[in-house]
Amino acid sequence: MTILDKFNLNGKTSIVTGGTGLLGQEFCKTLAEAGSAVVILDINKQKLLEVETSLKSAGYRALAIESDITDPRSVKEMAEQVTATFGSIDVLVNSAALDPKFDPDAVNKGIAPGAFEEYPLDQWNAALNVNLTGTFLMTQAVCKQMVKQGKKGSIVNICSTYGLNGPDQRIYRKADGSQPAFKPVYYTTTKAGIVGFTKYLAAYYMGTEIRVNMLTPGGVYNGHDELFEKNYSAKTILGRMARKDEMNGALLFLASDASSYMTGNNVIVDGGWTAW
Repeated sequence: MTILDKFNLNGKTSIVTGGTGLLGQEFCKTLAEAGSAVVILDINKQKLLEVETSLKSAGYRALAIESDITDPRSVKEMAEQVTATFGSIDVLVNSAALDPKFDPDAVNKGIAPGAFEEYPLDQWNAALNVNLTGTFLMTQAVCKQMVKQGKKGSIVNICSTYGLNGPDQRIYRKADGSQPAFKPVYYTTTKAGIVGFTKYLAAYYMGTEIRVNMLTPGGVYNGHDELFEKNYSAKTILGRMARKDEMNGALLFLASDASSYMTGNNVIVDGGWTAW
């Protein structure tokens, strides 16, 4: 077996939650290119169909499923459908999360970042429900199938540099010194929870070939305003935000047998943000 063979996912089935998102779409394409059948999971039916069509038109195996990861019944039905269609679940990428930075209309949707002292309880609870409970329910359903298959599989939880360090709120300031927005408290809290969740599961599945790791992206450019991009880039060693495709290599490494001796750990791709 060559090193390239270890990255091969032929015969595997991968699920990507938040599969229509900025990074989710990249992850779906990457896993498909490596040979895996890809299940795109999200709640936006139109975007799901668009991603599915794009993958199938390129000759890849893909299945779009509209599913609410916070609903146990929806998750259970999804896992049954995937298994019935492809016969196995080999890779799970937990990419779905509430994060206003990926959504220009977040303010209108009531999930805009705000000052801690005034942060609404309902928004806090909604974020915990998606970012932590949804990840829990998805992983629980997939692990049940992995155990049935012979206790083998790879789970990749998407963390964040803000789950490792507190956000520097200064980068959200405007040129006049005003601070119209803050990175919300739920984001650091839930992403830090992903760290603990990952380590717990890795230890829980000791003695099996179910591996659980994290991928921690730094800031990915997504139409950010010029001042924010400048402020963020100044804090990275490489001096810029990431391109959306720059997490794909790390994702494939963690999903495949290339990382077969790795569990409970974290691959950080942040341009050096956390190195100083």
